[in-house]
Amino acid sequence: MANSAQARKRARQADKQRAHNASLRSTLRTAIKSVRKAIVAGDKAAAQNVFQQSVSVIDRIADKKIVHKNAVSRTKSRLSAQIKALGVAAA
Repeated sequence: MANSAQARKRARQADKQRAHNASLRSTLRTAIKSVRKAIVAGDKAAAQNVFQQSVSVIDRIADKKIVHKNAVSRTKSRLSAQIKALGVAAA
């Protein structure tokens, strides 16, 4: 455990920040899951709508550097490709 007052305060701040980051990471995962659920449902229009809403949430969390921007870009790309494939499979 921290011995100095400064170290105790930094430990409190780190705990608070960790909890905040965990909350944002959870929001990110929920947004991604909602898009995947729409894709599994098979409705391309609904999936695109949910994807557009989720992209803003995902980008906002990436801007705060909770997850790396390349990881976010890769996730968005894969989700978008799955939505596009949905239209091809239906046709």
